[in-house]
Amino acid sequence: MGYFPFFIDIKERNGLIIGGGRIAAHKVEKLLPFEPRLMVVAPDILPELLERRDIICHQRTFSKEDLSEMMFVIAASDDISLNSKVAEMCMERGIPVNVVDNREECSFLFPALVKEGKLTVGISTGGASPQIASELRSQVAQELPCGMEQILDYLFQLRKEAKMKIGEDQARSAFLKKAAMLCMEKNRPLLREEEEALHHECNTEVQSDLIGCVTVVGAGCGAYDLITVRGMNAVRKAQVLVYDDLIDRRLLDFAAESCERLYVGKRSGKHSMPQEEINRLLIEKAKQGKRVVRLKGGDPFVFGRGKEEVQALTREGIEVQVVPGISSAIGVPSAAGIPVTHRELSESFHVITGHTARGQDSLPEDMEQLASLHGTLVFLMGLGHLEEIAERLVRYGKEPDTPAAVVHGSFDGNVRTVRGTLRTISERVRASGMEAPAVIVVGETAGMK
Repeated sequence: MGYFPFFIDIKERNGLIIGGGRIAAHKVEKLLPFEPRLMVVAPDILPELLERRDIICHQRTFSKEDLSEMMFVIAASDDISLNSKVAEMCMERGIPVNVVDNREECSFLFPALVKEGKLTVGISTGGASPQIASELRSQVAQELPCGMEQILDYLFQLRKEAKMKIGEDQARSAFLKKAAMLCMEKNRPLLREEEEALHHECNTEVQSDLIGCVTVVGAGCGAYDLITVRGMNAVRKAQVLVYDDLIDRRLLDFAAESCERLYVGKRSGKHSMPQEEINRLLIEKAKQGKRVVRLKGGDPFVFGRGKEEVQALTREGIEVQVVPGISSAIGVPSAAGIPVTHRELSESFHVITGHTARGQDSLPEDMEQLASLHGTLVFLMGLGHLEEIAERLVRYGKEPDTPAAVVHGSFDGNVRTVRGTLRTISERVRASGMEAPAVIVVGETAGMK
């Protein structure tokens, strides 16, 4: 079960802490920067809490009347039965309650907090591991600029000024976004001359963006961090993201919250949108003046139909850029420790589609020529035709004992590999239950471990 991280203003709102020990003191320290009116109730209260002037302490047992007008309650006493009773009473009254060390009785959890001025970062594991939440909190805190509080105060004021000075929404949004990124880079608020230069730059870019453009990006194969830096930057700047099946969905999280995400996945037997419709969609969004990113698995120009999309866009006069990606033809075998070339073993490699739109059996028409090649053969999208591919290669002259491997890669970086020969590979893959997508490698390098 997940807990949604509402950010609620508790300034000058009533909060009750039942318990006066170390845990209660810890909760007080976490809450006070947000300026609530805190009341601590317990028979025994630490001197350090009693001495504070910014909280109210009552050294006595808890009474149900203490819940009156409370916005939230924290049950942090040493009495487990009392904590449970408080939780039950709060639930009946609709008061959010946190019971220490008892997630089941909580209606809200305390996150691990990072607070720097107006910035608040809350991290929760749903009670599964407070240690991990704490470790992540430390990592986040280390990544923050040391001047974050001053930067946010500056950006808060800059937003007010921008609303008055920049009437066009897109120009204002671009200006504020770049100002924020520049502040983070410089670790300080911007100087006035830097503001003016940035304003001019954003106005120029917005005028250019009104034309619209498309960047066709190869996401690489496997985990999200195999995308190129240029590809990742394009994703971050996208106003529209059009994406396929064979990408790590974590990449979508790098797009702006305002980015429109459009799924057009295409896989064998699961066609979501015909290519012609994808082309029309890209053209339509670009003509709306949007920065469109077409995110494709692997490399767009390796059996990715990327050039078809580029040609369609170019015919409409739309600016197109292409960012290459790591093709599964080399990336997936590499993850399994299989090189596609190796000195004195394979001096070339050939990438072949495992099925075509032509021919009665959808196999490549030049199998006889492929069987005569001495390099490594890499078949993509061919798992469903593995038996026919192996049989045809042997029929046209490949030795039955030629090494062969089938590799399935996943987005967590793990790979599953089945090895054999042309004589045995189809039966071994069938017995393994391996599913598409998978890469078929045939040649001497397929036997390397």
